[in-house]
Amino acid sequence: MRELFQPCIYIVANHKNGTIYIGVTSNLVQRIWQHRNGTTGGFAGRYRTFRLVHFELLDTMERAINREKQLKRWHREWKVNLIEAENPQWRDLAFEIGAGPIGRAMDAETSSA
Repeated sequence: MRELFQPCIYIVANHKNGTIYIGVTSNLVQRIWQHRNGTTGGFAGRYRTFRLVHFELLDTMERAINREKQLKRWHREWKVNLIEAENPQWRDLAFEIGAGPIGRAMDAETSSA
């Protein structure tokens, strides 16, 4: 698994057009693992947002935090447009960063939720 140590914002969702969560981290692979293993708790855990649908790498944590705050103030439609501009099918991008796909058990859990 490739480590991705760089400030970034990310958007995870429970399914296409479903509940979305926006977060910030300096280790995206580890954060996605935490989402998938239920260690994040709170909103993301409650709504089972495991699918990485968008991320942006930034040069400093300060800029990442500012971008996260900006996106959280956006209307849902704008967030969906941001996701669909580069990921219209809401594919899980975790495999592309080395985190691997969601396992079959977790897919079954999210599709029944």
